[in-house]
Amino acid sequence: MKRTSLLTLSALFLALGLILPFLTAQIPEIGSMLLPMHLPVLLCGYVCGPVWGMMTGAVTPLLRSWIFGMPPLVPMASAMAFELAAYGLFTGLFYRKLPKQNGYIYLSLALAMVLGRGVYGLAMTAILGLTGGAYTWAAFVSGAFLEAIPGIVLQLALIPLCILALKRARLMA
Repeated sequence: MKRTSLLTLSALFLALGLILPFLTAQIPEIGSMLLPMHLPVLLCGYVCGPVWGMMTGAVTPLLRSWIFGMPPLVPMASAMAFELAAYGLFTGLFYRKLPKQNGYIYLSLALAMVLGRGVYGLAMTAILGLTGGAYTWAAFVSGAFLEAIPGIVLQLALIPLCILALKRARLMA
């Protein structure tokens, strides 16, 4: 795909990442459970590849924090920038490297989600350590996995369906 096309698609995924959290903005707890900013970044990695996915993931939470004030820049948007960059990078890498059979879409997504959450935990530990706070194992498991179960289920349901629909429409390989 041409570079300008990838830039345009990446910008559209970025715009979705900025807009989708408004669907849950009235109830922040729902947003932290459904993870609406994650969906377009995960898709971007599949559609645009690892580099554009990583850049889109890194920019989305920082830009949203700067424009709308949410999520707070420190520690959330900063840690999310690392997490979402990892999502975009790993979905793009795994989708390119693994066989193009449908089952591997789920495998690449699951691997990217686990690695991205690990990156988030490391980023939160570093950021909070620099600011005099602490990020415990219990806080990591609770925030990255237990509270995020609805978002994880949503991602596992919607992302493969979107990728399969794009493949069926011959909009991606």
